[in-house]
Amino acid sequence: MIRLDKLLADAGFGTRSEVKKLLRAKRVTVDGKVETSPDRKVDPESVTICVDGQAVKYQRYAYYLLNKPKGVITATTDSYHRTVMDLLTGVKDKNLSPVGRLDLDTEGLLLITNEGALAHALLAPGRHVDKVYECTLLREADASCVDAFAKGIVLEDGTVCLPATCEVAGTFAKVTLHEGKFHQVKRMWEALGNEVVALKRVQMGGLRLPDDLGPGEFRELTEEEKRELLGE
Repeated sequence: MIRLDKLLADAGFGTRSEVKKLLRAKRVTVDGKVETSPDRKVDPESVTICVDGQAVKYQRYAYYLLNKPKGVITATTDSYHRTVMDLLTGVKDKNLSPVGRLDLDTEGLLLITNEGALAHALLAPGRHVDKVYECTLLREADASCVDAFAKGIVLEDGTVCLPATCEVAGTFAKVTLHEGKFHQVKRMWEALGNEVVALKRVQMGGLRLPDDLGPGEFRELTEEEKRELLGE
């Protein structure tokens, strides 16, 4: 059960105070009857709620897959840069936030959701959720780099990274991490005397970046993707 004003606010009909104005104006119905009480408890699964005659679609949790482009900051708000939330045009839910972050110049897979427990589970250090990145390097890499990643690279500040998987082909590399340290992929290559000139995340856990989702585009997760993400 959930308060009616919270449900409507979560569904994108404004703040609690704005929702109360809707209720006072008798623009909200529950099972066909006008409802004016903001604190009425309702079960969105068993009643029909309408605003101005239009049924309200309510889901407790929302999951969006975004192909983050370069030049967009991973944040909910920012005074100087466009944020990933600005790209979610037409999405009303105001409680969404990105899971983890990608640097300003990094592109690729980013999950955005309002399920805090899932976000915590994906980012918790002890979970070791795999993250796969495609890298374009300044200089060609060789088999010695593959071995270094497999052993666990020590960063220039002395931080020890867990062993990781690396595939190389000239200046292209695919790196699979089992953790998520600050700027980790870039710092690992720097420790090996190389430099990342382009970086793209293509997978997080069982969730993969679709080939048909262009930079800046987003969509809701499919049921199959939700199951893969949740490990069901």
